[in-house]
Amino acid sequence: MFEINAWRMKNVAEPMNLEKITLPKLNDNEVLVKVSGCGVCHTDLGFFYDGVKPVKEMPMTLGHEISGFIESAGENAQEWLGKAVIVPAVMPCGECELCKKGRGTICRKQQMPGNHVDGGFASHLVVPKTYLCEVDVKDDNEIFGDSGVTLKELSVIADAITTPYQAVKNAGLVEGDLAIFVGVGGVGGYGVQIAKAFGAKVVAIDIDNRKLEKLKDFGADLILNSKELDERTIKKTIKEFVKESSANPFEWKIFETSGNPAGQNLAYSLLTFGATLSVVGFTMAKLELRLSNLMAYDAKAIGNWGCLPKYYSNVLELVKCGKIQLAPFVQTFPLSEINSVFERSHKHEIENRPILIPDFN
Repeated sequence: MFEINAWRMKNVAEPMNLEKITLPKLNDNEVLVKVSGCGVCHTDLGFFYDGVKPVKEMPMTLGHEISGFIESAGENAQEWLGKAVIVPAVMPCGECELCKKGRGTICRKQQMPGNHVDGGFASHLVVPKTYLCEVDVKDDNEIFGDSGVTLKELSVIADAITTPYQAVKNAGLVEGDLAIFVGVGGVGGYGVQIAKAFGAKVVAIDIDNRKLEKLKDFGADLILNSKELDERTIKKTIKEFVKESSANPFEWKIFETSGNPAGQNLAYSLLTFGATLSVVGFTMAKLELRLSNLMAYDAKAIGNWGCLPKYYSNVLELVKCGKIQLAPFVQTFPLSEINSVFERSHKHEIENRPILIPDFN
């Protein structure tokens, strides 16, 4: 049995409290992860503020962007002891028909920390050994390759980076394509870098000029502020850019990464011949759309939930060699400040993606 510390959510928008929890003995294929860092995601804020219902009943521990070291392991997982890992945000069962078809992200037996089971805003958590992504560092202070960051910052790979990576793969983006990201916060900002690494011409759209200007140094070839420009002007400007840059004038890859109604409306309005609209952001709001645009343009709209664990090592390599930069886009806070960080994130007062670092273990 193990005693851990965890910040627990009991009701929507009520402050989380620190509690001691006793965990049962590990199953043969389980490991105990000592958390190094856990990122704060838009999904966490949805559970906490917006009434989005997690699978697990309350009380529960949120957090699904997790990195740490394996502190204890079940009988069949001893090989993981002492290793540094990133815990996938979506852990499929690997055995059902969906998994066998390569659709593990929608496995109906999946486990998502901070949704199906208790998550990473804690000193430790228990997860299956399957799909863990090993990181080649020996302690919390070692810089990983040429990334300039340590294991705690690498926690955001579990969602903020792997999710747009999966979206780019699913959209079939290739060198020379035009990639448009509507909303360039945590997920969209990393999406810009990933699309550039794939050889695309990249357009970044947001309402925050600070985010847009920053991304000019990290892969954005064209930046547009949708608060200052209407939909017609934005599309016209993109077409002019395509012509000047010799990008593919058709088959645009449009990524809705804002997670708000205005962003989703804008992303849909940018459909063109053969385009792919990938919906990555989440909102509870409903939209009124003319679906016939998909028919008229012979376009398609697809969703994207998380990322298959098999892609984590690919993403980790892009971070290791510096093709994806984390350091300029993250900010660490003590986990004891979780309630304040959630409130400030909800009010958009924190520019970079917050990562909470356990300060009680």
